[in-house]
Amino acid sequence: MLRNLILELPVFCRSANNTTVKTSRHYATEATFKIKPYRLHRFQSGPKEKVTLTRDDAIKMYKDMQTIRRIETAAGNLYKEKIVRGFCHLYSGQEACAVGMRQAMRPMDSIISAYRVHGWTYLMGVPVQGVLCELTGRKTGCARGKGGSMHMYAKNFYGGNGIVGAQIPLGAGIALANHYRGDGGVCLALYGDGASNQGQVFEAYNMSYLWNVPCIFVCENNGYGMGTSASRSSSNTDYYTRGDALPGIWVDGMDVLAVREATRFAIDYATKTGPLVMEVFTYRYSGHSMSDPGTSYRTRDEIQEVRQTRDPIMLFKNKITETGLVSEDEIKKYDTEIKKEVDAATVLAKSDSEIELKELTTDIYSANIEPKVRGTHVNQQFPHASLKKAVNL
Repeated sequence: MLRNLILELPVFCRSANNTTVKTSRHYATEATFKIKPYRLHRFQSGPKEKVTLTRDDAIKMYKDMQTIRRIETAAGNLYKEKIVRGFCHLYSGQEACAVGMRQAMRPMDSIISAYRVHGWTYLMGVPVQGVLCELTGRKTGCARGKGGSMHMYAKNFYGGNGIVGAQIPLGAGIALANHYRGDGGVCLALYGDGASNQGQVFEAYNMSYLWNVPCIFVCENNGYGMGTSASRSSSNTDYYTRGDALPGIWVDGMDVLAVREATRFAIDYATKTGPLVMEVFTYRYSGHSMSDPGTSYRTRDEIQEVRQTRDPIMLFKNKITETGLVSEDEIKKYDTEIKKEVDAATVLAKSDSEIELKELTTDIYSANIEPKVRGTHVNQQFPHASLKKAVNL
């Protein structure tokens, strides 16, 4: 018994890449990594540049990023098979942004984003089948198949929003509610570099600053707004500086640990002081949507280079395996489990039934005052036969 106890005592060592590792008998229990320097605007000091990662967190973060990647691959295939109808915007390549932010969020914190939210929906508590079934319009979907790709919701997750930039003032409003309630929560309001020049973005900055609203305005800068490069659309591409009086921080969005630490720093600041802007510099492999091949305004070589040198999952996998936090065999096991889960959810997304017609008029109000909702039946909307004929019904 004494021998086993001695063998389980933690041991500190330093790896070849100068990373500090704490080990037990069989594996490393935690490791310390150095982060690429942040860029600051109106801050005297920023987040930690040396961060500690536990084995449990490493496993959780890897599995979350890999699951999102698999979900997006499945979503793209379902769209190509014409089972997903309407719009479909993928997140592949940006997984470290969402997972890093989610790791730093507390139970009272909220998030609102644009329409690229399949991964966020999963991170906020919706199972894989709830995401994919929503994409295909089936009843097991998180919004009963009524929302589709662009409108998914969960607790403290105020969904994807289809109007470019509209989620920014909404996010400020959610944070204002946190302020009124005094619950200590903050709201992360996410938008892309393509929405960064919207007037409502700057209006939200201004009001939030004047009212000390605990809002973190997060610009996910992937370098292209639809098919336009950031340098062609913006006079100032340092998006973290564009809050004027609001302080800002730039972080490498391909490093999940850097995003986690920057978000922790931002949450602490927003809670104590007020709003700020955070730019996560990232890259997306797919085009703006499934209808955009993403190769007319950038080369295939550019995309391939990022995949080979900056892929967030690959970078994180290398970190946690080289330091012994997770073994290669464990990685293979997690990958297999995740593939099986997403494959099973894909089968359900194809075979699940749609909601009945009578359910189409539900969920308009939390409690309908009138027994019938005007305009939800043909005879209500067009009461006269002549009007029906005029609109070719």
